[in-house]
Amino acid sequence: MPYFLHRRAHIAQTLCLVVAGGVLAATCAPAPEAPASPPAAEPVAEPRVEVREVSVAATVAFTEGPTVAEDGTVFFTDLDTNRIVRMSTDGAVSTFRQPSNAANGLIFDREWRLLACEGGDGETALPRVTRTNMETGEVEVLVDHYEGKELHRPNDLTFDGQGRIYFTDRPEPNWRPEQTGVHGVYRVDPDGSVTRILTEPEVIRPNGIVISPDDTTLYLLETEQSADGPRLIRAYDLAADGTVSNMRVFHDFHPGRSGDGMTIDSAGNLYVAAGLNRRRGTSETLDTVAGVHVFSPDGVLLEHIPIPEDTITNAAFGGPDLRTLYVTAGKTLFSFRTDVEGTRR
Repeated sequence: MPYFLHRRAHIAQTLCLVVAGGVLAATCAPAPEAPASPPAAEPVAEPRVEVREVSVAATVAFTEGPTVAEDGTVFFTDLDTNRIVRMSTDGAVSTFRQPSNAANGLIFDREWRLLACEGGDGETALPRVTRTNMETGEVEVLVDHYEGKELHRPNDLTFDGQGRIYFTDRPEPNWRPEQTGVHGVYRVDPDGSVTRILTEPEVIRPNGIVISPDDTTLYLLETEQSADGPRLIRAYDLAADGTVSNMRVFHDFHPGRSGDGMTIDSAGNLYVAAGLNRRRGTSETLDTVAGVHVFSPDGVLLEHIPIPEDTITNAAFGGPDLRTLYVTAGKTLFSFRTDVEGTRR
């Protein structure tokens, strides 16, 4: 059956985040009642229809990196205001940490400590991966160098059943000689040792990353925007020692926008935040429709849940039964119910 006939786009709850007095506040206003029909009026001339290009003049938030705490609180980042935001189970939104050192991807580890990819502020802290003790608030730096070189801009992260952390890092324009100078995927072992398991030219611009529930497959998103750059999901065999091999293309989004972030459910289905509703001045087309793309473990597109706002960035499971998927896009945090129980990866 074609996926667009198999679509189950029943978004159960939408949380619209707006800026009020400099603080993100949650609003869930019901739709207004339809007005009464107006009295009959005299016919009027048809309005002139013109095609005008509409562009975004400003944005007030850019949400990323959702993850859900043990008590159900949703944490996510706002890149535009350099902070980590939290939303309680009753919908109250507040700032958890600001400045966040340009935090992007977040995830709670197996002991419910908050892991964060931080891009660095150029002054007080380097690009790094941190771990926050949620009881004490202590922030521990897990890694900010590799082989004596500074990282660039850690983007996304996940963990495996042994508690090892995997994260992506990628240079930005005008990087410094003190930095590694390469795109890479790294593994942080429980003893604190750091290994780069993938780098150029094996990967070009790594972004989202996740590991299958059985720890046998590592999935990696490539998000190169140049005309011929890879916009796809790579899949690798993940060995017991944390190394990867046997790369294959799991799904190719080109020429549309690739996935940004992703998560995985207990059956091994991938939930990928990908696509655009409107072009953004790159070679990316609208062939990839903005939304959550659900793939089976063998790469079949099972479902597409459209998300109406750009730019869709990431997704994470939460709720007491792990069947609520939270999705960040633009200034908004969306959520909907899923048929299959999720994971926390």
